[in-house]
Amino acid sequence: MTPKDLQIQRLGQCEIDSPTCLVCDVRKECTGHCQRGNCVSDSAKILFENRLARLAGKSTKVVAQLAACEQVGARRKIFFDPTKVRAGIVTCGGLCPGLNDVIRAAVMCLHFRYGVQNILGFRYGYEGVVEKHGHAPLELTPGVVDHIHETGGTILGSSRGSQTPEDIVDNLARLGVNILLTIGGDGTQRGARNIAAEVARRGLAISIIGIPKTIDNDIMHLDKSFGFETAAAAAGQVVRCAHTEAKGARNGVGLVKLMGRESGFIACNTALASGDANFVLIPEIPFKLEGPGGFLAAVKERLELRQHACIIVAEGAGQELMQNGDLGQDASGNDKLGDIGLFLKRKIEKHLTACDMAHTVKYIDPSYVIRSVPASADDSLYCLQLGQGAVHAAMTGRTDMVVGQLNNHVVHLPMELVTTGRKHVDPKGSLWRSVLEATGQPVSFE
Repeated sequence: MTPKDLQIQRLGQCEIDSPTCLVCDVRKECTGHCQRGNCVSDSAKILFENRLARLAGKSTKVVAQLAACEQVGARRKIFFDPTKVRAGIVTCGGLCPGLNDVIRAAVMCLHFRYGVQNILGFRYGYEGVVEKHGHAPLELTPGVVDHIHETGGTILGSSRGSQTPEDIVDNLARLGVNILLTIGGDGTQRGARNIAAEVARRGLAISIIGIPKTIDNDIMHLDKSFGFETAAAAAGQVVRCAHTEAKGARNGVGLVKLMGRESGFIACNTALASGDANFVLIPEIPFKLEGPGGFLAAVKERLELRQHACIIVAEGAGQELMQNGDLGQDASGNDKLGDIGLFLKRKIEKHLTACDMAHTVKYIDPSYVIRSVPASADDSLYCLQLGQGAVHAAMTGRTDMVVGQLNNHVVHLPMELVTTGRKHVDPKGSLWRSVLEATGQPVSFE
């Protein structure tokens, strides 16, 4: 494949300024990196082939300098003797579609592919891996996990809270566990890193492999986390109902709060998939309520034009507007948030009343509903790949790593790489540009 093979034909020279692109600098010339217009430069290109093995014709020196991830899958040689393996699986943090699918995939792969007969399911998160809490592990077999993928949640239970890596490793050593699969979000994988570090400090042969999950889709460097697609689909049903409620009343407003503490991916994707949202508010993009260019004025203008409005707000959006002060932290160490949904409902009602505009505001918070449903077909397939990939990595003695999708391939990534921060919606990126184009909302509320 050559650049010429991928060249796109054009009808002629582009000379007219596009209304979608705001000028980037004082010279009135578009750089392709607009601050607010989100235009794409012709020089922005994607590699046609992203596997090193396909770059055989390139210079060996050039190929060796390219950053590349290992692809998941079974290897010819393994580190652990399957007859001596005792594996453990733990699920931590909030519920998420697909947890049971991952558990099932890992158990089936361990049992049928490697002949591992001893698999423990630790109950209620990392609590269950610490002896003093008294949660007896669940023996996992193909019979036990046969139908668990048909239901939401996790058969192992889950919890939040911190347990010391020393206590966890003490119990793993006592039980003779030499593989631990940690299924959970950012906090879970940070905990897994500490466990791997303690294992290394003691010189033990215990593989720690993470399988990241969060419906917020905010795991660094991954295309997506499992459960996200299912949650967005379930949220879409709620938004459609909110839209119907809004249309059913004169100047009706349907307001839906979705999860997303620091990242607005589920709000954005739900808006795009449902096609019913008129406004999307996310943590990455601050907004003003008051004033002629503020959010409340835009809602009033929308009602005057169409007599209804549908709003999606991520739970972490607009926190600075509420002035709640320090609300403390939850058991996972996350800052507690004020309820932006109730706050906006009251502000919208107060503003429209002051404008002498009859209205109805219906507020819906489906947070715990959308994370508890069974995985969709695509998510279930992704969970299968992750569960199997984690087992293959563990059996080869790899550790302190996670499995996840990057550039449409499931790969191995160091835990340190994915736990150094959280992924955010890029205000200059294509996702947010699509939201603006789909909703018609202003570029900003100022």
